[in-house]
Amino acid sequence: MLKLLSSTSSRVHCLTTPTPSLRIKQEPNSVFYALGRLTGLTQRSPKNSFFRACFCSDSSNGSGSGSGSQPAVEVDEKGAESQSGSDSKASSAIVSTYPKPEDYLTVLALPLPHRPLFPGFYMPIYVKDPKLLAALQESRKRQAPYAGAFLLKDEPGTESSTSSETEKSVYDIKGKELFNRLHEVGTLAQISSIQGDQVILIGHRRLRITEMVSEDPLTVKVDHLKEKPYNKDDDVIKATSFEVISTLRDVLKTSSLWRDHVQTYSQHIGDFNFPRLADFGAAISGANKLQCQQVLEELDVHKRLQLTLELVKKEMEISKIQESIAKAIEEKISGEQRRYLLNEQLKAIKKELGLETDDKTALSAKFKERLEPNREKCPPHVLQVIEEELTKLQLLEASSSEFNVTRNYLDWLTVLPWGNYSDENFDVIRAQRILDEDHYGLTDVKERILEFIAVGKLRGTSQGKIICLSGPPGVGKTSIGRSIARALNRKFFRFSVGGLSDVAEIKGHRRTYIGAMPGKMVQCLKNVGTANPLVLIDEIDKLGRGHAGDPASALLELLDPEQNANFLDHYLDVPIDLSKVLFVCTANVVDNIPNPLLDRMEVIAIAGYIADEKMHIARDYLEKTAQETCGVKPEQVEVTDAALLGLIENYCREAGVRNLQKHIEKIYRKIALRLVREGSSNESVISGEVVQSAEAKAEVDETDQHAAANETAAEVESVGNSSHELKSESSVQTSDQPKDPKDATETEKLKETETSKAVEKVSVDASNLADFVGKPVFHAERIYDQTPVGVVMGLAWTAMGGSTLYIETTEVEQGEGKGALHVTGQLGDVMKESAQIAHTLARTILLEKEPANPFFANTKLHLHVPAGATPKDGPSAGCTMITSLLSLAMKMPVRKDLAMTGEVTLTGKILPIGGVKEKTIAARRSEVKTIIFPSANKRDYDELAPNVREGLDVHFVDDYSQIFNLAFDNNTGN
Repeated sequence: MLKLLSSTSSRVHCLTTPTPSLRIKQEPNSVFYALGRLTGLTQRSPKNSFFRACFCSDSSNGSGSGSGSQPAVEVDEKGAESQSGSDSKASSAIVSTYPKPEDYLTVLALPLPHRPLFPGFYMPIYVKDPKLLAALQESRKRQAPYAGAFLLKDEPGTESSTSSETEKSVYDIKGKELFNRLHEVGTLAQISSIQGDQVILIGHRRLRITEMVSEDPLTVKVDHLKEKPYNKDDDVIKATSFEVISTLRDVLKTSSLWRDHVQTYSQHIGDFNFPRLADFGAAISGANKLQCQQVLEELDVHKRLQLTLELVKKEMEISKIQESIAKAIEEKISGEQRRYLLNEQLKAIKKELGLETDDKTALSAKFKERLEPNREKCPPHVLQVIEEELTKLQLLEASSSEFNVTRNYLDWLTVLPWGNYSDENFDVIRAQRILDEDHYGLTDVKERILEFIAVGKLRGTSQGKIICLSGPPGVGKTSIGRSIARALNRKFFRFSVGGLSDVAEIKGHRRTYIGAMPGKMVQCLKNVGTANPLVLIDEIDKLGRGHAGDPASALLELLDPEQNANFLDHYLDVPIDLSKVLFVCTANVVDNIPNPLLDRMEVIAIAGYIADEKMHIARDYLEKTAQETCGVKPEQVEVTDAALLGLIENYCREAGVRNLQKHIEKIYRKIALRLVREGSSNESVISGEVVQSAEAKAEVDETDQHAAANETAAEVESVGNSSHELKSESSVQTSDQPKDPKDATETEKLKETETSKAVEKVSVDASNLADFVGKPVFHAERIYDQTPVGVVMGLAWTAMGGSTLYIETTEVEQGEGKGALHVTGQLGDVMKESAQIAHTLARTILLEKEPANPFFANTKLHLHVPAGATPKDGPSAGCTMITSLLSLAMKMPVRKDLAMTGEVTLTGKILPIGGVKEKTIAARRSEVKTIIFPSANKRDYDELAPNVREGLDVHFVDDYSQIFNLAFDNNTGN
């Protein structure tokens, strides 16, 4: 007996095709006759023979699993006399199918959500409806194990390619709704086994629903369908079936998904008829459920074979695409594996030949080679750590995480310049020249650097220092650091700590952290390659403080000369000598620096530049830089001194020169644009003139040629002088020919001259300065030409370098006992207290000078300090406020060219103030000739440059009585 085994698939579920074992006696040469007898297409003869078809359903062997069961069909044809013998041989596992399947005209309707069931195949389904499951079990007990399996239609509005319901929700549809959702054509299915809610169905015959019998569970009346008659010898049908077989064999070559089915079918191709072949091809294909349903509904054998052929052809194309994808991936993987194996073999060969060592040996050799030049200079404790880490590296596996940590640690340890110092410059004259080349002024800073060089020359070696340059923005604090490094012949490294809030940026991370790195100082030493660089720490007054610690406290060790000789970085964990490093810090306001940190630094204040210094800086540095940046040649532009002075006084009044540099670059950019525009227009004009002159000359030459030709013709007509005239004409023409090269040369010279004149020099002076930089930003600070009563000029320090301000006092009302003082001008608390002190002291002084004057006792006063939008604070306006109050009380104006500053006490003592240089510059800018300073500030004033002090009458006082005499004794000049 031949059997067609079944296998399980995700696309067709579990399927089997009964392949009968044929023992044919009456027609041994007719294969399709026996198969037709099996399917009921050939009528049996009740008189001559007895036909019996048995379906094996051995549930004990796991037929419901889809792999253990082997349903088979046995066909016997014997006489009536052998019937009892064959019955006695029937196994207990054989279930009699009498009555015949075609006798079942009313069946239970089972919905199939995914694919239809084809005759000869089996399918497992899950029945969640308890009533339906009980009905199936009851049918099986009554020896009527048949039901109708019908494909469920898609819900309207959904795509057929996607399942509209899950298998669980299929059985939520019942009754009339389920009946309307079923396809009419289905399959009569034998209930092979029931295990729990899983039911194994085996397809037998095609059915068509005629009407509904009952709703719960759904029971329908059906008609059994048969294939339309066809000619087995039809060449078209044979050719189509052979093409189906050939395609299935091609699928076998490219895909192993249906290998078992195709192989089994190939072995027993002669045992199938054409309808079963079409069903087999459609069942094993990967087509969607509607295409399979179309094959199931087709009763014409030729059309069914054609539909099946289309499906298996599509399956063949899909198999080819799958094969190409798998081949490409396999080639890629195999190529990478082959390359890897070859590389490993190459490494092994090189290692055996001694041409190459493994990774760990190579790393160790690299680290030792890097350390060898500095081994004698390297401290012993560092050498010990390096040797230990190298030994540890050899014991670690290259794939371990600790290996990478150790490798990075050794990389940092061996790359640092242990004991490697650059040759310093001890030539003071050379250093002075370098500093003067890069910066104008900054005498204090340059003097301190020269002192540092001189001490190093006398000692033979230099020690590191910590210098802090403080001053307004734009005065050259950062740029002077690079010049100092060049003057000292040291490597330069800069890092900014503005907003820094993580201590690890200074001290480094612990090596236990992922991605740990050393601090900025270790990175600095690695970058510069020497142990004595100049390190510029920028914006040290803007240090932050966050959850990661206080960087200002971490800098205490770094900037302490007694501690940085053994600076300990958290990552390296070995002491580093930073005593040779010269630290230069920059800050705008030293008050923001913590006192312990400020105490470790030598502060050099940079007050800013006066107008003369800015002029020199603009001429010697800024203009040259702007010319190079903008591509303008010096001979193409002229900026007058008046223009620069106007730019400095009306646009760039701040202490630094950064804004001045921006304005000069703006001027040169506009000059560059003007030069390009004028050059383009002049070139077009010159080219037009040249073309026009060439055209005019061509017209003249043409006229001369016509005249010569006419003259020649007239002369030819005269017989006597013909030869002579022709000769003279030729000589005339010959004399005219050299004019063309001469004219071309003249044209070229003319063009060169015009081109040179095309771009004229651009001049920038005070009259057209506004065309380049716009309207002036600052105006004259002097409000009054003649100082009125109650108004006095004071001096103030600002972030922009210093300015003059007026203090104004006026009467509000008078009356017995109404003496009071009201202040305005956005004054700070300190300045308000100074006003109260001034009011009290002025009342005392007036009582001494004019005892009969009750002005302050009976007058309400208003004191104002312009401008009101600018916040003001500080004690240095005390003497100015007293003078303003006394001027109003005595009705006496002060000198018009007088300005004063100084803090005053209740007893009239004048205390020192700050910002002497800035206030002096502001007084000069406002054309003040007489200045009053506290006596304690005389030393600060004497340190000013002679050009700052020139033309000023400065008085130093320590008591307000001296100011009173200077302000009110000489009123004649007013």
